[in-house]
Amino acid sequence: MKQSGFSLAWRKATESRLFLPLIALALILLFDLITIPGFFSIQTRDGNLYGSLIDIVRNGSTVALLAIGMTLVIATGGVDLSVGAIMAIAASVAALLMNPYVLAKELPPHLMSLINDPTFTFQPLWVVILATLLVATLCGVWNGILVAYVRIQAMVATLILMIAGRGIAQLITNGVRIQIFYEPYAFIGQGWIVLPVSVYIVAIVFVLAWLFTRKTAIGLFIESVGVNFRSSYFAGISEKRIKLLAYTFCGFCAGIAGLVDSSNIKTSDAYNLGMWLEMDAILAVVIGGTLMSGGRFSLFASIVGAWVIQAISTSMYAFGVPAFALQAIKAVVVIFVILLYSEQARSLVQRISARQGA
Repeated sequence: MKQSGFSLAWRKATESRLFLPLIALALILLFDLITIPGFFSIQTRDGNLYGSLIDIVRNGSTVALLAIGMTLVIATGGVDLSVGAIMAIAASVAALLMNPYVLAKELPPHLMSLINDPTFTFQPLWVVILATLLVATLCGVWNGILVAYVRIQAMVATLILMIAGRGIAQLITNGVRIQIFYEPYAFIGQGWIVLPVSVYIVAIVFVLAWLFTRKTAIGLFIESVGVNFRSSYFAGISEKRIKLLAYTFCGFCAGIAGLVDSSNIKTSDAYNLGMWLEMDAILAVVIGGTLMSGGRFSLFASIVGAWVIQAISTSMYAFGVPAFALQAIKAVVVIFVILLYSEQARSLVQRISARQGA
């Protein structure tokens, strides 16, 4: 029987990887609209936009950046548990390059005054950013070599840097939590140009990643490796290079996230910065429909997944739920997502779609 236009549109919508993440985000926002007065209100101050919706995309920027890189890693059939530690390393490198005098035990008066000077930086900002991203990218290369060439399981290989990374970050700063006073650096995480600067950073990274994976053959190679790396090998695809590329890019994204997060809190907190954000990034990717076994992926769906996580956090904070209880709530979300992406749930959606077309 010939299907109607609505039935075809419905089937196409339900088969999209954006369907469930967008439905989840819409339900959360609908709940907030009903229960929280003024949740959707947007204020304008000095030409900039403020409000709860703006807070969701701004506060979710760090996880969104991690999710972009994590998507490519998971699509290859791997996982990166070290992104939070790489963020801490990146923050420590940036803070040290801007103000190494903090580590000195004794300083002459003219240098002592520079420590808290918001206009002083030991290295130019562009050098700080490039050096930080280089170090973070090298961390990604390290993970990629362990996974692709040494053949260590991804969870074990990245667990090494997850554990050692925070120790490395503290070694860089000699265990000192360096306060960052340089105002241009703070603009990365706290600046506003109509919308938060961090939102533009996420958009730029997303566009670059999308062009790289969808306008070249790299995206197909990543999906092929994730589905069956042996078949990919016989098809002439270098599984090792693809995995190395994915982990390298994930480290690069973690470096950007470290810059955004440290500039927002104005410190290089080697112990707490990025703590457990790797779990949020993995959850965002899974919410976005990328299977942990690898294969097809959607970068934008992963970003929507990051917004879903942040929307949950924002809603719970609005209701006065303590921070430590959020982990339990996220665990419930994980269970719900697993059920939604189960074979039984997929079969149910297919049956509903078939009835629509009947």
